[in-house]
Amino acid sequence: MKKKLLFAAYSLDIGGIETALVTLINELAKSEKYDITLVLEKKQGIFLDELDKRIEIIEYSPSYNKVKIFAKVLNVINRIKFIMKYKNKFDCSISYATYSLPSSFIARTASSNSILWVHNEYMLVCDNDEEKYEKFFKSIKADKFKKIVFVSNSTRINFERAIGNTMDNKRVTINNLVDYRQIVEKSKEEVTDFVKDDKTTFLFVGRLTEHDKRISRLIRAGELLRDDNVDFRVLIVGDGADSSKYKDMVKVKNLDDKFVFLGKKKNPYPYFKQSDCLVLTSEHEGFAIVFVEAMILRLPIITTHVADSKEMISNKYGVVVDKDEYAVYKAMKEFITNKYEYKQIFNAEGYNENILKKIYELIG
Repeated sequence: MKKKLLFAAYSLDIGGIETALVTLINELAKSEKYDITLVLEKKQGIFLDELDKRIEIIEYSPSYNKVKIFAKVLNVINRIKFIMKYKNKFDCSISYATYSLPSSFIARTASSNSILWVHNEYMLVCDNDEEKYEKFFKSIKADKFKKIVFVSNSTRINFERAIGNTMDNKRVTINNLVDYRQIVEKSKEEVTDFVKDDKTTFLFVGRLTEHDKRISRLIRAGELLRDDNVDFRVLIVGDGADSSKYKDMVKVKNLDDKFVFLGKKKNPYPYFKQSDCLVLTSEHEGFAIVFVEAMILRLPIITTHVADSKEMISNKYGVVVDKDEYAVYKAMKEFITNKYEYKQIFNAEGYNENILKKIYELIG
C-alpha cells in the first residue's frame, strides 16, 4: 500500500527552492511507493508543467483583504475546512516553504509525522539578531514539527547556537537533490538570444533581489574591470523585484555593453554552456543549488562565502571570496587572466544516492 505524502509550498515560480522541490517530489513519484499531494498558496509558476502528472495539486490561499477583520474571518473558516478534511490524513507532511505560515499550519495539520524544511540562512536574514531569529522560528512553530531538515550544515549549526538543545533529536542536514541527467540534457538546447564569442563570459542565475543576492556587488565589480580596460561580459539570467534597479545601475555606469539581462528562463542550462564561469555574490544562501548545477556542467565558480561554500567549492570547483565588490572584482580579473579548470570530477550520482537514502529514512 502506498504511503501518502503532503508537501506545502508557496508557488512553483522560478527559484532555487522551487527547483529543489520539483526535483524531489518528481523523484519520489517515480518510485511509485508514494501518493503525493502538493499544496500551494498560489497555484502558479513556470514549473507547474514540470510536475509528474501523478502528483495532486491543491490550492490553499489565505485572504489578504484590506479589511483585516474580514480577512481574519475568512482565514479562520479556511483553516477549519482544511482541518475537517485533512487532519492527520497523511503518513508524512512537509512544510517546504520555511517562511510560510500557511505551509507550517498545513503540514502540522496533515500529519503527526510533520517535517519543517529550512532552506535559508535565517540568522543572516534576521541581521544576526538571535532574539529576532528565535521569534521567527516560534512564529512558524518549529518546535511542533517532528523533524527539522536543514539544507546545509551552517544553517543547522546557527540554529543550534541560537535555539539550544531543546530540539536536539529533531535536526538533520540534507542537501538539495538534483536531476543531473535532465540538467545535462537540457544544457544541449540551442539559445537564440545570445551568441558566445572570445570574451570571457561570466554567468549569474537566480532571483534579482538585492537583500539576499546583492547583484550590485557584481555590477560594481564589473565597473572596476571596465576601468582596468579588461574585456568581459556578464550574463544575468533571472528576474525579480530589483530588476529595474539593476538595469538602471548598469545604464548609469555605462556598462550596457558588459551586462546582458536575459530575463527569466525555464531552462537556464544552455547559458551555462555559453559561459566561462559562474558568479554568485549573495549575502546569504541556505544551499545554493546553482553550485551543484555548475559542478555537473563543469563550470568554474566564483562565490562569496555563503552556507557551506568553502566546504563545497574551495580548491575543487572554484574560489570563495569575501562579501565585497573588490574581492569579487579580484577573483573575476584573476579568472580572466589565468582561467582554471576543475581539480576533481563531481560525482552527481553518488551525491543524489546519499541524499535519497536520508530522505527515505526520514519519510519512511
